[in-house]
Amino acid sequence: MRIVIFGAGAVGGVIGGRLQQHVEAHGHEVVLVARGAHHDALQRHGLTIHDPQGTVTVPVTVADRIDRVPVADGDVVILAMKTQDTPAALAALAAHAPPGVGVACAQNGVENERLALRCFPEVHGVCVMLPATFLEPGVVEAYGAPRNAILDVGRYPQGVDATDEMLAAAFEASGLAAAAVPDVMRLKHTKLLLNLGNALDALVADLASVAHLYERAREEAEACFAAAGIPYASAEEDRARRQGVMRLQPIEGRTRGGGSTWQTLARGASVTEVDWLNGEIVLLGRLHGVPTPVNAALQSAVRDAALAGLPPHALTAADFDARLAAATGAPPR
Repeated sequence: MRIVIFGAGAVGGVIGGRLQQHVEAHGHEVVLVARGAHHDALQRHGLTIHDPQGTVTVPVTVADRIDRVPVADGDVVILAMKTQDTPAALAALAAHAPPGVGVACAQNGVENERLALRCFPEVHGVCVMLPATFLEPGVVEAYGAPRNAILDVGRYPQGVDATDEMLAAAFEASGLAAAAVPDVMRLKHTKLLLNLGNALDALVADLASVAHLYERAREEAEACFAAAGIPYASAEEDRARRQGVMRLQPIEGRTRGGGSTWQTLARGASVTEVDWLNGEIVLLGRLHGVPTPVNAALQSAVRDAALAGLPPHALTAADFDARLAAATGAPPR
């Protein structure tokens, strides 16, 4: 079987690199799809992975477009781009791949699986717990230890099949914690709650000063989930899954700047994934009559920052409070 990593950035690079590094343990062919200078660096020098245990450079098979990868029925394509890039990626994949290919969404948010199911009948969700950085062509940093990642996988919208079992086994054989679970979207909604803080991580240096905003954003999200009847795991269950498996650790000689939205701003991109993180909560609120002023303020702040080309950590807690006050008519804190 061939496993294709479509979007070999931070998350895709770590997953694809570890799968390739341990290919003899799981026996599946691994191909990465990357663009531009990153593709060229991977092709010439391989993929360098820094993590808290050390550094390894792995020779990889890489293509610059999905239609240059031979994909057959029974193969699995793991989507690892951000949600704003998913529609174009699916269009390219659907024009090239047979209908019997499996599609696994190793992405933040909960919209990618719905998008994929419009194009392919076999879709899987992957709940990704993988703190990683990609800012340099050919190099990724994985800050999770002792495992770089937790990658629980299941059929979308629910259930477990042979593909989920195969992927979980391949991830485990590659040193990444994984399990095949029948309720993967419940876990992905839990991850969404955590990702509501990505906007603050990207725009404010002193996160302690905006902790109250994250708590309010999460409260709005939990109210939306209750109104919509969406299940999610408790904070205690989430902590138990990570206990002794993965926690954030420093990498010698490297400095972690921030999460995925932080990295998008650091690269100077004008579009981020915020519309599918905080924006997902705004959408649910509008559908179910739940006010979501904090998530709406975070969504618009990240949008404005990206369009203005602002660097990470360009705002202060006072800026956010003022923005929220203007949106709600309430006085700033």
